[in-house]
Amino acid sequence: MRPFVLLGLLVGLAACEVVPVDPVGTTPATTQQNSAAPATRTSARSFVRVVNVLEPVAERECRTQTTNVNCDFNIVVDDRPGEPANAYQTLDRQGRPIIAFTLALIADAQNEDELAFVMGHEAAHHILGHIGRQQQNAVAGAVIFAGLATLSGGDASAVESAQRLGAQVGARSYSKDFELEADALGTIITHRAGYNPLRGAEFFTRIPDPGDKFLGTHPPNAARINTVRNTVAGL
Repeated sequence: MRPFVLLGLLVGLAACEVVPVDPVGTTPATTQQNSAAPATRTSARSFVRVVNVLEPVAERECRTQTTNVNCDFNIVVDDRPGEPANAYQTLDRQGRPIIAFTLALIADAQNEDELAFVMGHEAAHHILGHIGRQQQNAVAGAVIFAGLATLSGGDASAVESAQRLGAQVGARSYSKDFELEADALGTIITHRAGYNPLRGAEFFTRIPDPGDKFLGTHPPNAARINTVRNTVAGL
């Protein structure tokens, strides 16, 4: 197996999205608020308030549930013009967890409960180790598919294509489960931060429903809302 090929595949898997948007190659940055319109400034203030309240709760939950994991969240704004409403969790080169929100998502949120829920959801991905688990699944899929292609007599190009397909299949095998796990823990984090996760989960009623596609990356919105409701009922 060519290690540089697999490395390239894993880079594309190292981000979690709230909506099906590919954030590969993004460089999170802070917002420039000086020239923002009044509505944008209001949204920015709401975002800052939520960060100040929820971040320490998420970090405390991270330290409680994990061992030898960097729980120092860096919550930033991806301020690239034209980016759609999106949030994602990734890691920097030192392994510090980053939660990034695009300007559009901050503006689209109808209340601070929605911002808090999305933030809690993304924090939960890190606490639950989803990036590492996704990459492990990708590696396993790439190895299996490349091995099958080799055994069937495929040339180098065919093996590389099989490897790429295997990584995609492996990464997506449990991605829906990861999203629901993050919804559940994100609900708890949101609640413990003093926000209303049920109100926050109304965010799902306004985003495109991915349905239940084979090897899709996100579960149906109804399943996500039910997960939030069931988690709240147990609090």
